[in-house]
Amino acid sequence: MIKAIIFDFDGVIVESVGVKAQAFSMVYNSYGNEIISKVLDHHYKNGGVSRFEKFIYYHKSFLGIKLSKDQLKELSNKFSDFVVDKINSAPYVNGALEFIKTNFRKYDYHISTGTPQNEIEIITRYRKINKFFLSVFGSPEKKENHIQKIMESNNYSKDEVVFIGDSLQDKIAANKKDITFIGRIEGSNKQLLNEKYKVSDLSELDKIIKQL
Repeated sequence: MIKAIIFDFDGVIVESVGVKAQAFSMVYNSYGNEIISKVLDHHYKNGGVSRFEKFIYYHKSFLGIKLSKDQLKELSNKFSDFVVDKINSAPYVNGALEFIKTNFRKYDYHISTGTPQNEIEIITRYRKINKFFLSVFGSPEKKENHIQKIMESNNYSKDEVVFIGDSLQDKIAANKKDITFIGRIEGSNKQLLNEKYKVSDLSELDKIIKQL
């Protein structure tokens, strides 16, 4: 009997994965197309990893630059200013808002995302969906820690919780905590094609959960 659903945000609730790609392109635009291509290739293959980790990796691996704390903060602020406005106007994943509104009394909802904590709180308030979620967790804390906190604070057993994500990082976090994972597969993202439970959008979610 599923009691709680943990949602990733980008690509699961809102179609915002492309927004993050645009933001990385904007940040690295001055370094040329070759660097942008490397950045985007890594970004798409590593969904769920926080932007802070990505900035450090991209600068060190692609540019040979070790970022200071101030430089990292400046990049993150620039990225955030671009992203918040775009995500606030991005469309919901098909079926997501309907599922959330229809079933919020049936299941406990939680969010676990690589988006920074303050940013995801701003976005969920702006979109007026914060009221549906018992907790909202963002970076820099890891998703496996989010899951642990959610389970401990609500006394859930592992068979009462399901995690819905669109990346290998989401799957890894769910597997580490031994909870059921449902993969959202969309467009060119084929990393989760072999998952036992998968959906193309959230209009299929109710049917999948009833199978668990």
